Amino acid sequence: MKLRWFLAGTCMVATVSSQTRLKIMPLGDNLTELTCWRAKLWDDLKANNMTDRVEFVGSVNNTQGCDTAGEDFAKQHHEGHSGYLAIDIAYDHIENWINETKPDIVTFMLGTDDIARGRRLEDVVEAYTNMVKTMRQHNEYMKIIVNTIVPLPTNMEPVNNLNSMIPDWAQEQNKTESPIYVNDIYPFPNTFLKDGIYPNDDGEKKIVGGLSPLLRWIINSNATGNGTTLD
Repeated sequence: MKLRWFLAGTCMVATVSSQTRLKIMPLGDNLTELTCWRAKLWDDLKANNMTDRVEFVGSVNNTQGCDTAGEDFAKQHHEGHSGYLAIDIAYDHIENWINETKPDIVTFMLGTDDIARGRRLEDVVEAYTNMVKTMRQHNEYMKIIVNTIVPLPTNMEPVNNLNSMIPDWAQEQNKTESPIYVNDIYPFPNTFLKDGIYPNDDGEKKIVGGLSPLLRWIINSNATGNGTTLD
């Protein structure tokens, strides 16, 4: 299976972290808070013997009753907040969240709620930029993963338009010392949604299918200090 993710720039210089564990922040709206892809991601990292090297950070701690490989996931945190728009997070919350948890890696999927409420896509992308700026103010070596957003079957045009804007935006904002990666979750058929909004088990596996190997690559690069390049 070909993985649908890529580095926005052409090279990366990995850095060696002095921390015992790399801090990963899952950031988003209800699709981060109320689904089980975080649990599946943790299980996959655990299966690859990486959970002793990382922790999920954030101000929220819930598992939604997800079936996981171990109780250690119950200790993990996140910044998934139902009903929060990308523009809310960018201008009202991200500063405090980043300052309090000081993550090394942030992965986010945002924009679905903005689209559902009729917000301009340009404002969503501008919010992305503001979030990245804030992240880098707290950590100049921040690794950032932006995920394309899931379908909205009743309103697909803006979803497609936002997803098509993300790669160019990522390339413009990319820095060698603070790379931005794109996890393209498509193709993502409507059958991967359980209610027209939330991903079902197959949809969660699809998100993790690209995100987990990308995170494992970043973790290994960071730990070894090797300037590995993507194929």
